[in-house]
Amino acid sequence: SRYLDGIMIRTFRQSDVEELAQYGSIPIINGLTDFCHPCQVLADLQTVREHKGTLNVNMCYIGDGNNMANSLIVGFLKVGAHVSIACPEAYQPDAQILEFVKQYPGQFFITDKPLEAAKDADVILTDVWTSMGQEEERIAREKAFAGYQVNAELLSVAHEGCMVQHCLPAHREEEITTEVFEAHANEIFDEAENRMHTIKAVMAATLA
Repeated sequence: SRYLDGIMIRTFRQSDVEELAQYGSIPIINGLTDFCHPCQVLADLQTVREHKGTLNVNMCYIGDGNNMANSLIVGFLKVGAHVSIACPEAYQPDAQILEFVKQYPGQFFITDKPLEAAKDADVILTDVWTSMGQEEERIAREKAFAGYQVNAELLSVAHEGCMVQHCLPAHREEEITTEVFEAHANEIFDEAENRMHTIKAVMAATLA
């Protein structure tokens, strides 16, 4: 803490970030853990607002109930969006998050059927099926997430003009088809660029 004005930490265990924050005397920014990815969600929210003009949207997330899903649920609920999630039963979001959503009755819906979750969506988000550190689970995950792909069929039940977001890197023809990725590439690359702008905002707010 004596050498720096702030620390951003990207790590695996959430407890590492919490321990650093406990003992650090400067701002500690969570860049990513196995539990959440809050800085990414700030960029997602900015991108949605830029393209839709509002955050009062129907947000749908398809795929693994991982750190991205945890943070997307919290972030979008906090700004007043309606959130629907589709993931296999064995890969649901963290129990703490499912407890958190009880504060938002009528705003959250979870299912194992992607088409149900995507119905009337204004923005659909996804993430890779196998994240870093899960390489040994790849085959099992590919089997579990078959059918949890963002594709033309999924978008056909969403609202016209539905956005697609992906935190990248994307595995084309797994969680998202090349067709959908290319059709929404501008939105996805705006999202990637906005990581820079939202991180600058976090630094300005915490280091001032």
